[in-house]
Amino acid sequence: MNQELNALREQIDAVDKQLVDLLAQRLSLVAEVGEVKSRHGLPIYAPDREAAMLAKRREEAEQRGVPGDLIEDVLRRVMRESYSSENDSGFKCVNPQLRPIVMIGGAGQLGRLFSHMFRLSGYQVEILERDDWAHADALLSQAGMVVVAVPIDVTCEVIDALTMLPADCVLVDLTSIKSKPLAHMLAVHSGPVLGLHPMFGPDVSSLAKQVVVCCAGRGEASRQWLLDQMRIWGVRLHRVTAEEHDESMSLIQALRHFSSFAYGWHLEEEGADLKRLLALSSPIYRLELAMVGRLFAQDPALYADIILSAPRNLEMIRRYHRRMGDAIRLLEAGDRAAFIAQFHKVAEFFGDYAGQFLRESKMLLAQAHDSRHHESL
Repeated sequence: MNQELNALREQIDAVDKQLVDLLAQRLSLVAEVGEVKSRHGLPIYAPDREAAMLAKRREEAEQRGVPGDLIEDVLRRVMRESYSSENDSGFKCVNPQLRPIVMIGGAGQLGRLFSHMFRLSGYQVEILERDDWAHADALLSQAGMVVVAVPIDVTCEVIDALTMLPADCVLVDLTSIKSKPLAHMLAVHSGPVLGLHPMFGPDVSSLAKQVVVCCAGRGEASRQWLLDQMRIWGVRLHRVTAEEHDESMSLIQALRHFSSFAYGWHLEEEGADLKRLLALSSPIYRLELAMVGRLFAQDPALYADIILSAPRNLEMIRRYHRRMGDAIRLLEAGDRAAFIAQFHKVAEFFGDYAGQFLRESKMLLAQAHDSRHHESL
């Protein structure tokens, strides 16, 4: 039996080697694609091409008895690597006549990422940090664009100091709140103004498919090149008002981060055995625990600033706490029927999104399950 099994495994190993060779060949072709896109200023992410290619490969796979989901999973992972590889070719510069870009806070993680992307696109980038402020006037008075990428608690203070910018300079901030910074930028600078919020962390390998929220300030025509440049990077731009942004971020960021913080605090106070929880966890709980745990591997000041950035965030958290109390009272009353009725009400609110989220989560759960290492306690 072992001899027969080993012979089959050797054949599988040979096929796996062919897969590696084919992947290497594909990455080489991707590098050539990246060079062509760079020369012609084409976006790194082409959604129509990606969707058509995936549909075609699924059809071909299923005709050969290979599950469509399998080939799509493989190709999506390959494409993620491909987008990262295309960065190596650089990007076309949309506005080559632009004077230097000054990145205030460019030594920070997000500032470094955007400085890198601008340099890959052929722009001259100057970094301005707190210790460099004695030389700020010389840099800022010649800037073609100034990007404010500093912590939330000092953003408006830094913006208020930018009184020496040229009239045609584009002033941008990357802060996770928008109403106050945008108002301060409009007050201090008479030229083009734009509020941006990158909805991703600084550790991404590519900006393809990443979301950047845009809040209009002033001078749309004069800053259009920046949006065009980000589209070439593969960014998905979503335009909303500053008020709409901040209202949404109360749920997307403040409440979500607070819930993770509170649950982590609860686990610590309960003295939970994390090793045992991981060993016994279902894929969904492992994923949830990872989402909570990753919070505590990052900068606590960042999350404190996000949660405390606006009174509306505390108001949202209080409403959440009140509804949690309402749910607890259902349990205390042992009211099974009321629980089910409320469940149906919420399910109706989610509508078709519930089914969509179920389908999307299956892929995430499969990945979480594949990555686990089983150990006996």
